[in-house]
Amino acid sequence: MSTKNKITTRLIASVAMCGAVSLVLMMLDFSLPIAPSFVKFDFSDLPALICAFAFGPTAGVLVELIKNLLHLFMTSTAGVGELSNFLLGCCLVIPAGVIYKRNRTRKGALIGMIVGTLCFGFVSLFSNYFIMFPFYINAMGFPLDAIIKMGTEISPIFSSEFKLIALCVVPFNLMKGLVISILTFLLYKRLRPILKR
Repeated sequence: MSTKNKITTRLIASVAMCGAVSLVLMMLDFSLPIAPSFVKFDFSDLPALICAFAFGPTAGVLVELIKNLLHLFMTSTAGVGELSNFLLGCCLVIPAGVIYKRNRTRKGALIGMIVGTLCFGFVSLFSNYFIMFPFYINAMGFPLDAIIKMGTEISPIFSSEFKLIALCVVPFNLMKGLVISILTFLLYKRLRPILKR
């Protein structure tokens, strides 16, 4: 087998494996007391970010795509949640992967993850305001007042749809991106040889 074929086979196998692990991690989501119960935390972007560092941003995007396509078979949001998850995941792995690809140092990795996390949080403002909240309100029939009440039970400052998203959901996603980034920083060097083999 040629070197090029070996690299292609290794890449396909690594992306498929990371996609499967991401799916499992996506299914193991959980709520945190700092956010309403419909806002879930999971570690499913971790394999995608590691794969983006190892093989480039396209590999990270493919992991995000595989994870969400597989999750469609068990979706409760008619694919809308998966679309939002894919968009946000790409906002994390693409900037981080591109920056690290150009500067393969610890500094490059840190800058990439910071930029990716900021994009992750920023885009979550729009994805929730224009995609997720309208879906739950219009398609799923959840009253906006009931959603806001879930927010005000945590803090009275979450007294409107925009405040709930901007002051609760966005910081939650920034924290999630930060946690994923820290874990990637700690685990990447140990997992990279496994993926490359």
